[in-house]
Amino acid sequence: MISINSLSRIEIFIEVARENSFSGAARNLGLTGSAVSKQIQHLEDELKVKLFTRTTRKVSLTEEGAIYFERASFAIDELKEAADEIHELRDTPRGNLKVSIPTSLGTHYLKKPIAEFAKEHPDVTLDVSFDDRMVDITEERFDLVLRIGALQDSSLVARRLAPAPIQAFCSSQYIEQYGQPSTPEDLSAHNVVAYTRNKGAQEWRYQGPDGKEGVVALTSTFKTDFAEMMIEAACQKIGIIICPAIFVKKELNSGELVQILPDYRSYPERNLYAVFPTRQYISTRLRLFIDKIKAFCDDNF
Repeated sequence: MISINSLSRIEIFIEVARENSFSGAARNLGLTGSAVSKQIQHLEDELKVKLFTRTTRKVSLTEEGAIYFERASFAIDELKEAADEIHELRDTPRGNLKVSIPTSLGTHYLKKPIAEFAKEHPDVTLDVSFDDRMVDITEERFDLVLRIGALQDSSLVARRLAPAPIQAFCSSQYIEQYGQPSTPEDLSAHNVVAYTRNKGAQEWRYQGPDGKEGVVALTSTFKTDFAEMMIEAACQKIGIIICPAIFVKKELNSGELVQILPDYRSYPERNLYAVFPTRQYISTRLRLFIDKIKAFCDDNF
C-alpha cells in the first residue's frame, strides 16, 4: 500500500524529472533543495533502485527512473483529474487551462470571447498562448490547441468549430498595377507572399468550382513565418496571399484587401478545429471554453 508520504515523494520525483533539476523542482514546489533531495533519497530507499544519475552539472533519469516516471506521472495526473472532476461536479469550474491559438485568429477575433470566459469563470486559471507554430500538445502540456487544417488520423480528439477555406487575396492597388489573375495558373506570373510555416509554401493545391483539383507552382520574393506580416505585405501591395479567409475578415470589410479567384480554394478542405488530448474525462472548464469559442464562431464566421 502506498502511504500519504509516498504520494508526496512521488509528486516531488515527477517535478525533479520534469525540471531535470533538484533546485528547479524545489523552487516550483516551494521547498528547500535539501528537502527535495531528502525525499528523493527516501523514495529510492523504498523502491530499492536509483532513480536519478546526479552530477555537478546535470540530473538525469536512470533507466528504472524513466520507467517509474512514465507510470507515476500518468497515475498522479489521473488522481488530479479525478479530484478536479469531483470538485467540478460539486462546485463551479476550477483549475488550470492552457490553450494555444493562431496569432491572427487570437489577436483579431478571439480576444473578446476569451476575456469573457475568464470573467465568467474566475476560478479557472487561463494560460493563453498566441502562436502559429505546430506545438506538441502532450510534451508542452496544452489542454487545448486551436488550429486550422485538414483533419488527419491522430491520437488526439478534434472538434470542428468553423469552416476555414484557404483562398487568395490581394489589395485593389496590386490589381491596378499588375492585373488580376483569372485562373490559378495565372498565379505563377505573380508574386505570392509565402507563409513559410506552411510546408507547401512554394505551390498551391486547389479545388475549383467543378470539383476538379490542380496544383500551381508559386513565385515568392517575400517570405515570412508570421501570419500578421504576410497580411500586412498584401495590404502594402507587395503581392498576393493565400491564407484562411477568417484571417483577413477585418481587411476585407475595410477594403484593404479583396478576394481573387473566389471559386477556388485549397484542397483538401480546411477547418478550424479544437484539438485536445484523448481522455475519458473532459473537464468542465475545457468543455465550457470550447463551447464559448464555438458559439462565437457560429455567430461570426
